[in-house]
Amino acid sequence: MEIFDNLIFGFSVALSVQNLLYCLIGVTVGTLIGVLPGIGPLGTIAILLPITYSVPPVAALIMLAGIYYGAQYGGSTTAILVNLPGETSAVVTCIDGYQMARQGRAGPALAIAAIGSFFAGTVGTLLIALFGPPLASIALKFGSPEYFSLMLMGLVAAAVLAQGDIVKSIAMVLFGLLLGAVGTDVNTGVQRFSFGISELSDGIGFIVVAVGVFAIGEIISNLGDPEERRIFDTKVTHLFPTKDDFKRSIGPILRGTGIGAFFGVLPGTGPAIASFASYMIEKKVADDPSRFGNGAIEGVAGPESANNADAQCKFIPMLTLGLPASGVMALMLGALTIQGIQPGPQVMTLRPELFWGLIASMWIGNLMLVVLNLPLIGLWVKLLQVPYRLLFPAIMAFSAIGIYSVNSSSVEIYLTALFGVVGYVCMRLGFNLAPLLLGFVLGLLIE
Repeated sequence: MEIFDNLIFGFSVALSVQNLLYCLIGVTVGTLIGVLPGIGPLGTIAILLPITYSVPPVAALIMLAGIYYGAQYGGSTTAILVNLPGETSAVVTCIDGYQMARQGRAGPALAIAAIGSFFAGTVGTLLIALFGPPLASIALKFGSPEYFSLMLMGLVAAAVLAQGDIVKSIAMVLFGLLLGAVGTDVNTGVQRFSFGISELSDGIGFIVVAVGVFAIGEIISNLGDPEERRIFDTKVTHLFPTKDDFKRSIGPILRGTGIGAFFGVLPGTGPAIASFASYMIEKKVADDPSRFGNGAIEGVAGPESANNADAQCKFIPMLTLGLPASGVMALMLGALTIQGIQPGPQVMTLRPELFWGLIASMWIGNLMLVVLNLPLIGLWVKLLQVPYRLLFPAIMAFSAIGIYSVNSSSVEIYLTALFGVVGYVCMRLGFNLAPLLLGFVLGLLIE
């Protein structure tokens, strides 16, 4: 019964006017960046981090979480209608989703994607509520050796499970640890690696690294890619799936949710891995595998459920153990530290309104996303017609204003630009950037 009392308390927090507004802002921005190929949730959350200085902790976390799981919804819209994945996890949805759209069945594809996402998101949120408190109670018994081992395990798992070459992933973890070492030694108070620059005496700002490497680096990378967008100009009708569509989708939605939940708690994995795994399993268990790639609705239902379950379950290790399972969760931890909250299991006992309010807001946010995505399909498709060359100056300006507003330091603007170049070079050389941020965030905690 205690869990129901906690959930009722969480809904009382989440249903306040302020938190509802920030939830709506989060899921709307998330859908928007999911629709528009380019910056992605990682870069967007990095850009918006400075705003969290002036926003209450609960509202800030609700908004950032909404951006993350909202992007998973938005990515499916363009994948189905334009064959253009707004999010990496939506790459798999393109395979059968776009073929369904070409056959005049864009409506059922979008509806099943929304239904599967909503179900998976709801189950993922329920898993956080069920397994969060027991995990946190175990973690409260941890001492320094256990926490050190846990953080080290998180870094090793992030490097091993991340996409790409394992040596490059380990190199990025070490690079992140080195960046975290800049500033004042926590034991002796002696400055290290600051090179006589007074602005570095407190270390490199988390926001500087996040915005530079992910937002600016991503923008520079996108400017080098040719823009080719085939806009779907046929009106989407007949949204409601047929009885056969539902029958074919139930199994993939259930399996995709389970797969996404499994990958969600593993450090270093992203929703894209869960989507690919779901697609391969659906193709394996199908009566007629040749249907896949030609508009099989199972190829939409499974991956879309998997990526949303993955996105929700990423919060389990972050909220209960203070262990970020992905780059986005590392940013969430950064948002907590900005607010002066020490991440870890004590958050649940010391700040119950934060933990249970966030969980309740996820249910509300998933419902908002269903309402937002289906009726506004026409608007999202229109937004795709905006050239990227017009979007990136606004994003750059917003990033610079946000960075400067934190400490009124022009040096941090230059550092952000420098990290933007570093991020771009790393992307071009095939280095995964998420382990860098995990190393940077966990480095100080390990020390």
